[in-house]
Amino acid sequence: MNNRLREMRARYGWTQADLARRLEVSRQTVNALETGRYDPSLPLAFRIGRLFGLPIEMIFRDDPSS
Repeated sequence: MNNRLREMRARYGWTQADLARRLEVSRQTVNALETGRYDPSLPLAFRIGRLFGLPIEMIFRDDPSS
């Protein structure tokens, strides 16, 4: 699944560790999300959306071309 997580994190000036702390996950989880090796659970996707103030559809895309 493609996502804008790295872009959004950079916009806030956060490191992967900063984002992990805010989401209560490991830095390795954030890295796996950003690189597309891990798809978030629905509760985690919603936490990410709330953190950035965006609907999850604006962060995550299942379209491989996006």
